Amino acid sequence: MSEQIRPVLTGKKALVVGIANDQSIAYGCAKAFREAGADLAVTWLNEKARKYVEPLAHELAAPITAGLNVAEPGQLEAVFEQIGKKWGRLDILLHSIAFAPGDDLQGGLLDCSAEGFARAMDISCHSFIRMARLAAPLMKDGGTMFAMSYYGANRVVPNYNVMGPVKAALEASCRYLAYELGPQRIRVHAISPGPLKTRAASGLKDFELLLNEAAAKAPLGELVDIMDVGYTCAYLSTPFAHRVTGGTVYVDGGANIVA
Repeated sequence: MSEQIRPVLTGKKALVVGIANDQSIAYGCAKAFREAGADLAVTWLNEKARKYVEPLAHELAAPITAGLNVAEPGQLEAVFEQIGKKWGRLDILLHSIAFAPGDDLQGGLLDCSAEGFARAMDISCHSFIRMARLAAPLMKDGGTMFAMSYYGANRVVPNYNVMGPVKAALEASCRYLAYELGPQRIRVHAISPGPLKTRAASGLKDFELLLNEAAAKAPLGELVDIMDVGYTCAYLSTPFAHRVTGGTVYVDGGANIVA
């Protein structure tokens, strides 16, 4: 166990959606939840991804695993049905998926097609709302929901393109869900990590330049890693953060405060 975390989530049940490999933010979060004592449900996108994710799920002793493509009707409902039958409850939901068609992601916002914009919004944003709708009834004693955002939701980041408006919508959705679910003692957080070397980020133009600029800009003088994000989410899932909800939490070494 890491010296940075203790088993304060023992007995909690966590669904982690979005692990692609051992460099994924979602994997860092799953690993932190597990170190803190939580039991995990882990999903993979498709059979191609399964060969990378299933060994990680086994490493994390996840008793629930499943394929999940949120664009495929019925798959999301099947995952929550499995959780309901196996556990009967859920305490933590982590959504770390985003997608935009390559042509729409590489071009500017003016060039983004209506179909590409709609697909990016559905997979990257509305799927979180759908997950929240299914998770809330299982969070019988309250719970915590997370969605992964980025600084480009609030400031223009060159080459982030269509994902900027999509992540802005995701952050707004987190605020509204926090308001609606608050009476059920369910807390909702948008997490905004600094740039990380993940497979998803590799699709962005000039990403290495973005990494270098972020490290130079951050008051702490270095980039964050997936475990920094994971430990933040683990903390926010504990009773120590039971009065924190609805905001965007930056995990970026302070880069977001520097103009």
